[in-house]
Amino acid sequence: MGDYDEDTAFLGQTGPYFWTTFFLLNTVFVSTGFNGLYIVFVGATPEHHCLIPDVNLTEEWTKAIIPFTIVDGEEVNSQCSRYRLDVVRNLSAEGYIPGRNVNLTNLEQEGCLDGWNYSKEIYQSNIVTEWDLVCDDQWKVPFASSTLFVGYLFGSLISGYLSDRFGRKKVVFISLGAQCVSVLLQSFSRSWKMFCIMFLFVGASQISIYISAFVLGTEVLSKTMRVLFTTLGAFLFYCIGYMTLPWIAYGIREWRTLLAVLSATAVVYIPLWWFIPESPRWLITQGRVEEAEAIVRDAARKNKVEAPTVIFKESEVLSPSRTYSMLDVLKSKNIRCITLMCLVLWMAINIGYFGLSLNTSNLSGDPFMNCFLSATTEVPAYVVSTWLLRKCPRRALLSSFLAIGGGVLLLIQFIPDTLQYVALALEMTGKFGFTMAFSIVYIYTAEIYPTVLRNVGMGMCSSAARIGSITAPYVIYLGTYNKVLPYILMGSLTIASSVVNFFLPETFNRDLPETVEQMQELFLFDYRLCNETENDSKRGNGRKNPPIQHEAKSDIHTLTP
Repeated sequence: MGDYDEDTAFLGQTGPYFWTTFFLLNTVFVSTGFNGLYIVFVGATPEHHCLIPDVNLTEEWTKAIIPFTIVDGEEVNSQCSRYRLDVVRNLSAEGYIPGRNVNLTNLEQEGCLDGWNYSKEIYQSNIVTEWDLVCDDQWKVPFASSTLFVGYLFGSLISGYLSDRFGRKKVVFISLGAQCVSVLLQSFSRSWKMFCIMFLFVGASQISIYISAFVLGTEVLSKTMRVLFTTLGAFLFYCIGYMTLPWIAYGIREWRTLLAVLSATAVVYIPLWWFIPESPRWLITQGRVEEAEAIVRDAARKNKVEAPTVIFKESEVLSPSRTYSMLDVLKSKNIRCITLMCLVLWMAINIGYFGLSLNTSNLSGDPFMNCFLSATTEVPAYVVSTWLLRKCPRRALLSSFLAIGGGVLLLIQFIPDTLQYVALALEMTGKFGFTMAFSIVYIYTAEIYPTVLRNVGMGMCSSAARIGSITAPYVIYLGTYNKVLPYILMGSLTIASSVVNFFLPETFNRDLPETVEQMQELFLFDYRLCNETENDSKRGNGRKNPPIQHEAKSDIHTLTP
C-alpha cells in the first residue's frame, strides 16, 4: 500500500467533511460514558441492618437488638447480625431493660434471618437492596462489576476480527444496537444471575463500539484532526456521558427505570448510519478501491476541492486474498515483544483507572457528587494530553503520568483519617494521572500497529487490559479488610508499568505504518537509534542523533495551530 495520507492530501486538513465526521463519530462515545459505570449506583451498598419483625418488643429492646461493632476505629451498628430474637423477645416480655438489667455483651447473636432493612435516603432501590447482596453475599457485587469487564474481554477479541473482516462502520452500528437491547433486557432482570449474564453482553457491545469507532476515526480523519479525535475528541465525549450519568442517576433513584432510560438514548444514533462513512483505508486493504475512491470523492465535494482523476494507484492496493489475524501478531519476534509490553501497560492502567472510578461510591460525601468530580477530573487530563501529544515523545509522556498516578496512590496510606479531603484530593490527582495515561496509551498503540493489524492489535491489547479491569472490583473489595491495600497494589503496579513503557518504540514524528513490514522498520529504527546514541555517549564525541529517514515529511500526529 502506498501512502494514504499523501494520496488524499488534496482534501486538506480540515473542512466540512472532516468536521462533520469528527463530531458525528464523537457522539457515539457519549453512549459508552452513559453505560460504562452505572454499576457505581446500581450496585452501591446503602446503610443497612437486620430487619426486626413485629414481635411486640419494647422501644428500648427495639433499639438495642442491633449490636455495635468497631469499623475503622468507630463504633457503629452491626450490618450483618442481631441479638437472638427469641431471647430478646422473652427479656422484653419479662420487663428487663437493656444495659441496666441485662449485660448485652453476654447475649448470643445471630444472622439476619428475616432479611435486612435498607436506608432509602440515597437509593430507592438497586440490585443490592432487591437481592440482598450484603454480608455473606456481598462478594456478588464486585462479581457483577467484573462481568462487565469480562464482556469487555470477549468484545475486544471478537470486535477486532469482525471489524477487520466486515468493516469498521458495520460493527459500530451493530454494537450500538446490541448495547441498547442488552441494557434494556438487563432492566428486566429477575435474578442476580440474569443481571450478570446481560452485563456480559453490555460489556461486549460497549467495548466493540469504542474500539471500532476509535479505529474508524483514526483512519478516516486527516492528519491534523486525528490526534484531536483520538484524545480530546473521543475521550472528552466519553467524559461528557460519564459526567451526565450521576445527574441522571440523581433524578432516577430506581435502578430498573434508570437502565431503561439509558437504553433509550441509543435511538438517536440511528440516523448517523447515513452520515458516517466507512474507512477508505480498510476498503483499500480489501481490494475495494472503487468504494474507497467514491468516499474520498464525496469528501472532496463536501470540502469543495477537486479530486484527481486517479486517487489510488493500482500498485498501492493490497491483495484482498491476504487476511490478517492474531497469529500474524505472534509470528514476528519484534511484534511479539511490542505486543507483550503493550499488554502489561494496558493491564496496569485499567486496574488503576477503573479501580478509582468504581471506588467513588465508597468515598466520604455525596456519591453523585463524587462520581461527577471523578468524571470532571478527566476533562483537564484530556485537554492537557491533547496539547502535550503535539509536542512531546510518547514514551516519556506516558511514563511520567504513570509515575504521577502511581506515586500519589502510594502516598494516600500516609494521610491520617482526620484529613479526608487531602486523601480525596490525592485520589483525584491519581485519577488525573491515570486518565492522562489512558488517553495516551490509546493513540500510542494505534500509532505502533499498521493498518492491516491495527484493529487486531488494539483488540488484543484491550482484551489483555480487561484482565486488569476484571480484577479492579476485587482490588477495591480488598479495602473492606484494609483500606490502604488497594492503593498500595494499584500504585506499585503503575510504577512498574512506567518502567516497562521505556522499552516500546517511539512513534512521535513518525508516519502511521500501513503494513507489517513498516511496523518492524519502526522497531528496528528505534533500536538502532538507541544503540548509536549509547555508542556515541561512550565515545564522548557529542554526535547528534541522526534524523528520521522517512520520505513523507508530514507529521500525522502533530496538531497544527
